[in-house]
Amino acid sequence: MGNSIWRQLRRIALVAGLGLVSLAASVSTAVAAPSLLVLGDSLSAEYGIARGTGWVKLLEDRLRAQRLDYSVVNASVSGETTVGGKTRLPALLARERPAVVVVELGANDALRGLPLQNTEANLRSIVDSARQAGASVLLVGMRVPPNYGQDYAERFHAVYTRLAEETRVPLVPFFLEKIVDRPDWFQRDRLHPTAAAQAALLDTVWPQLAPLLQPGARPQKTSARR
Repeated sequence: MGNSIWRQLRRIALVAGLGLVSLAASVSTAVAAPSLLVLGDSLSAEYGIARGTGWVKLLEDRLRAQRLDYSVVNASVSGETTVGGKTRLPALLARERPAVVVVELGANDALRGLPLQNTEANLRSIVDSARQAGASVLLVGMRVPPNYGQDYAERFHAVYTRLAEETRVPLVPFFLEKIVDRPDWFQRDRLHPTAAAQAALLDTVWPQLAPLLQPGARPQKTSARR
């Protein structure tokens, strides 16, 4: 009789212990912050400025200040092209499982004279892959300097406009819009913003990004139109 009672008590304790482990795992999963992935180039990778002073870090600070619970992952690499971003993205999606992906790529394609049709195809692939993974996407557009020629400059910028319309993702028309007329906000190469310009870059992105971060916002699951 005594041994039987002890066996029953052990079973009860085991079941209770397993239940507590399961509950702890559920709570851990429930409170895990969704991630926000920034896939960019040197403009987002703090090129030439002190670590922790770039617009992506300022975004992290703003999210915290506004009590928007996101874990920011800056996967930006100096010199990155759209094909490089496309190649790296699958592993990033699998590892980070982002709720939002900010795509800031294309400038280096233009600097290297890569075909515009390739740039557009790569960006489209990035957008499609991110959305298929359940993430909302923000596309950040760029412009090239006037010395590239008016025709090329317009065709380059049109890549972003067309892609945003066809895939129905929000677009930041021109990432450098608020600083392009401020030469003192650029480094000596006249291409990369200084630390003083980073807040303006965030303010350029924020109006299009904020709606994707509101409580109850849904990832964009609509299939991209071809």
